[in-house]
Parts: sequence; structure tokens; C-alpha cells
Amino acid sequence: MRLSSSSSAWTTLLLFFVIQGSSRACTVKKLGSNTGRFANATLLRLSEFLSAGYKKGVRPVKDWRTSTLVAIDLMVYSILSVDEKNQVLTTYVWYRQSWTDEFLVWNPEDFDEVKQVSLPTANVWVPDILINEFVDVGKSPDIPYVYVTHNGLVRNYKPIQVVTACTLNIYNFPFDVQKCSLTFQSWLHTIDDINITLMRSPEELKEDKSVFMNQGEWELLHILSNYKIFSVDNDDYYAEMKFHVVIRRRPLFYTVNLLLPSIFLMVMDIVGFYLPPDSGERVSFKITLLLGYSVFLIIVSDTLPATAIGTPLIGVYFVVCMALLVISLTETVLIVRLVHKQDLQPPVPHWLKYLLLERAPALFCIHKKHRLCSRLSSQASDLDHYKDSNYGTAQCTLHHTCEIGRQHDREVGLLGRGLLPSRGPSPPIMNNILQEVTAIRNFLEKRDNCREVAKEWLQVGYVLDVLLFRVYLVAVVAYSITLGTLWSVWQVS
Repeated sequence: MRLSSSSSAWTTLLLFFVIQGSSRACTVKKLGSNTGRFANATLLRLSEFLSAGYKKGVRPVKDWRTSTLVAIDLMVYSILSVDEKNQVLTTYVWYRQSWTDEFLVWNPEDFDEVKQVSLPTANVWVPDILINEFVDVGKSPDIPYVYVTHNGLVRNYKPIQVVTACTLNIYNFPFDVQKCSLTFQSWLHTIDDINITLMRSPEELKEDKSVFMNQGEWELLHILSNYKIFSVDNDDYYAEMKFHVVIRRRPLFYTVNLLLPSIFLMVMDIVGFYLPPDSGERVSFKITLLLGYSVFLIIVSDTLPATAIGTPLIGVYFVVCMALLVISLTETVLIVRLVHKQDLQPPVPHWLKYLLLERAPALFCIHKKHRLCSRLSSQASDLDHYKDSNYGTAQCTLHHTCEIGRQHDREVGLLGRGLLPSRGPSPPIMNNILQEVTAIRNFLEKRDNCREVAKEWLQVGYVLDVLLFRVYLVAVVAYSITLGTLWSVWQVS
């Protein structure tokens, strides 16, 4: 009896070890103990272990009341384009997201201390987090794998070309700063199913520019983050994470190609006031500048951003510069009209003579009056020389006639004193000579009067030219200071 009981115990123990060995063999076979080249493939065994019974269409939590927390991160790599007309921003970002999958957990000791493995993205559950501002599908590379750690942490890192709608304010162009938002949220799941958080702190995210290509037109200032919970129908609440990408345009290219040529043309317009107003060169010079500025605006029209919302300040600047050139040309035409062909103009009115020739030089410190008078005298002498050369015969006749007139006056005086015997009536030739002398005298008096009128109008033109030039110069300087101050304030802020 004792022997039979002992043998039955050994038989039971033997059956236990046989059953346990066969269960281990089944487990190893189930985990992928294949023959041939896959005999010792640990990753293959681990992949088969993780995929056994896994359902990617089900949110990976054991307790359905537990919310899946998705941590996201954003790193801006490059600003590809900014379309002001269509209000579209194209960026290239590195997007990272991670979450815990409670069904993708294993013990590293059972798989040769493997603590992380890459799995196809199509075989695991991925949260439906999208960007609300998407307007077009960018040319983003397809990353088909995610990393999974032994404790169930899934990391999905991928680059994305983001084409998003953005409200672009170009009023300060080319010194503008743009702020565009990228809003990440689950398109379907409420906050009870999926919640969103940041991988890093907001301070680290704000100052991180490690991967940004900083050699383009746009400069990355910082990235701000804002977490928000909102509801559409006051029933279901959703979580969203909004990233504010703040970028600033580098204005050097536009300053060299737009602002400096316009400034040079305006300086040349100011220099053109030093041309004599009585010469015809100033009008042609101003017209040439106006035509050159018009061609310049046609060339740069494609460079300026075009929007239907408003006009950038630099466009207003160009329009005002064009208006100043037109005003300068108008002033030049007015001055040339005053100083040209003064002989055909009426005398200067007394009020105009009082204001421009007496009060204006004293009030506005115009110290060139004596120079103007000397110049007028020289021009009058030139005019006399010109007219005398044209009337040489009349000059000789005038000299001869004056001698005859003087002799006749002496004879009349002696006759009146009784020292010269009286003669008979004057012959007809003497009457003709006296008439000619009277006509010449009247002509000379009229010419002197015309010269005085010409001198006054020329002096009025010069004084008015100086006054208008100073007003024009003050307007240009005030306009330049205003624009420079505004742009400086905007750039600093």
C-alpha cells in the first residue's frame, strides 16, 4: 500500500511537469518560435506579442472612464511663404505627440531587455488631432512608424508642411510683425476621451529656435502656447492647444530696393530748386523726375503686397511722394510764368509788392535781396546791350538829333536875351526833327518803365520761389520724420 501511494505521487508529479513543459512550448510557439531565419528574432516575437488581439479602432484604455492624455510639441523649421493677398501662411514644422497605450505593455526581461520598438502607424491607435486652420494639404513626407516603449508610451514624431489661413496685417510693411495661430484639437473626441497637454514648459517652447532656418526673409521671434476648453453646444467640451507663431520680416531688401531709390529721387527734386527759375531747365528737370518716379512705381508695384483689406503704409508713402513731386512741378510752372516775358505783364500790385518785397524778406530772413538786385541790374544791362545792338541806326540818329536839339535850345535862349538876332519862322525840317526827338524820348521812357516792371516781377518771382521752397522743404522733412518715427516705434514694439 505504501509503495502504491508513493508511485501514484510520483506519477502525479511527473504529469504536472509534463503539462507545464507543454504549456511553455505552446507559449514559445505562440510568441514566434519559428524555425529557420526567424528562430531568434526577438523583435518579431515582441511584435507578434503586441499585435495579438490588439484592436486599433478602440481607444487603448482598460477603464473607459479614463481620459487619454496626449502631449504635443511644435518646433518651427522654416517659413516657406507668406501670401498676403490670399491670407495664407505656409510653414514647415516638426510636430511631436505622445500618449500612453495601455495595451502595448510588456516585460523587457522576457524579450532580451528590449525597452522600445518601432511599430507601423497603421497598426496602432492614433488620436485624431488636427489643425483647425488647415486650408490645403502640404507636401509632407509620410512617416509610417511610431516608437513604443515597454510601459506603453507611444511617440509619434513627424515633419509637416502646414498651409494655414492667417490674418496678415501688412500696414507696417516692410517692418511688419505677423502673428499666426496653429490650433491643435481632437476633431471628434471630447475632453472625457482625449485631453491635450504640452510636452515642454511654455517658457522652453517660447524661446526654442534650435531647428529654425534663420537665413530667410522672415525671422522667428517666439512661439506662444495657450490651452483652452470650449464647447459648441454647451453639452460636449473639447480641449485645444493653440500655438501662436510670431514672425518678423527682415526689411533690408525692401529698404535698399524701395525706400532708398524713392529717397534719392526726392532729394534730387529738392536740389532742383537751386536751378534759376527764369531758365527753362528747371521745368524739364522736374518733369524728368516725375516721369522717372512713375516708372519706378510701375517697377515696384509687383513687389508691394496686394490685399483687399487695406494699403500698406509704404504705398501711402509712395503716393505722397508722387503728390509732392506734382506740387513741386506746379510751383515751378507758377514761378516760371511770373519771371517769363515780364514786358507783357501789368505792373505789380501794391499789396503784392508790400507783402513779397518788403514784409516777406524781413519775416523769413531772406538775405539775398541785394544779390537779386545786382542780378537784375546785370540782366537789364544785357537787355540794353541787346536792344542797342538791334537799334544801332536809331542810336546814331538819337545822338545827332540830341546835338541839334541842344544847339536849337541855345539859340532860343540867346534870342530871348537879345544876344542873337531873331530869325524867321522855323523851317519844316526842324519841326520834323523835334517830332522825332519827342517820339524817341517817349520810347525810352516806356522802355524804362517796362524794365522796372520786369525787375519787380522778377524779384517777386525769386522771393516767392524761396518761400515756396522753404514750405516744400518743411513739408518733406516733417513727413520723413513722421514716417521714421512710426516705423521705429513699430519695430521696437
